[in-house]
Amino acid sequence: MEHEKYMQRCLALAARGLGNVAPNPMVGCVIVHNGEIVAEGYHQMYGGPHAEVNAIRAVAHEEKLRECTLYVNLEPCAHYGKTPPCTNLILEKKIQCVVIADNDPNPLVAGKGERQLLEHGVHLIKGILRDEHRFLNRRFITYHSQKRPYVILKWAQSADGWMAPPDNRQVWLSGEEARTLVHRWRAEEQAILVGKNTALTDNPQLTVRFADGRQPLRVVIDRNLEVPGHYNLYSPAAPTLIINAVKDKVDGHITFRRVCFESGFLREVMKILFEMQIQSVMVEGGPETLRHFVNGALWDEARVLISPVQLGSGRGVRLEGYTPSETKKVGSDTLQIYYRV
Repeated sequence: MEHEKYMQRCLALAARGLGNVAPNPMVGCVIVHNGEIVAEGYHQMYGGPHAEVNAIRAVAHEEKLRECTLYVNLEPCAHYGKTPPCTNLILEKKIQCVVIADNDPNPLVAGKGERQLLEHGVHLIKGILRDEHRFLNRRFITYHSQKRPYVILKWAQSADGWMAPPDNRQVWLSGEEARTLVHRWRAEEQAILVGKNTALTDNPQLTVRFADGRQPLRVVIDRNLEVPGHYNLYSPAAPTLIINAVKDKVDGHITFRRVCFESGFLREVMKILFEMQIQSVMVEGGPETLRHFVNGALWDEARVLISPVQLGSGRGVRLEGYTPSETKKVGSDTLQIYYRV
């Protein structure tokens, strides 16, 4: 139970890195001496110090580290990346006991950190709150295990289940609280994806404006390059990737990537995003784009905002056979969250 208590704190610290550390994982670290937390830290920014480094730096009396237990929710790294290996620092400080939730699926680590610690006589305990850690880092784990981004579908629909009226005119369904929440979601993911119809009908900016955080990559599926260049998605407010069947070109902050629009073209899109180190993508497209992802079983999570508004008829998408794992109120709307696995 003591191990779980300290690991829970690691996970709470790790969660603070959401939206700032990708494509790295979210990691928290707690250092315990005689049953008391003496230091803690978390990975705050991609390219910055890892959780273990921040926690060790926070220890007031460094000579006591050899008597401490270090808790961290992910296996310490054992390779040189943007920062030196955390295992080296742990060994240098002569920490004798390390408790982790899970091994790192990144092939650059993948058990190497564990082996290095064990080979130098460190007592290693693992598997503490493994499921909770894997849920928190589901983006990172999906990226490495399935070689594609974690896919979140997001849409708003009327109380009677329609996303848009039959004539495809723009209708605001969600309330102010829900729209603010969507901007926070955007700041948490690395990319936002829409189709050509949404780009033409709504002329969205797909930027973070009502929350703090990084601007995600905007991804537009526009087979024949029909979206005019003066539309918001071409603005310099965020980098943009245009998936099309016409050309490959880089033009400032706009990248055009040509793909074959035959069966399975979304898999090719996911491969491109994987190669760009995009760990997660939120699909904010219309019914047609969303249906491609649903029918291709190419989604991991769906967030559906249900408005009290009735449309009577229209166009929409269904998640047949799935029930929401979470339901909560967001202002006047109801949020339902689904997980495919």
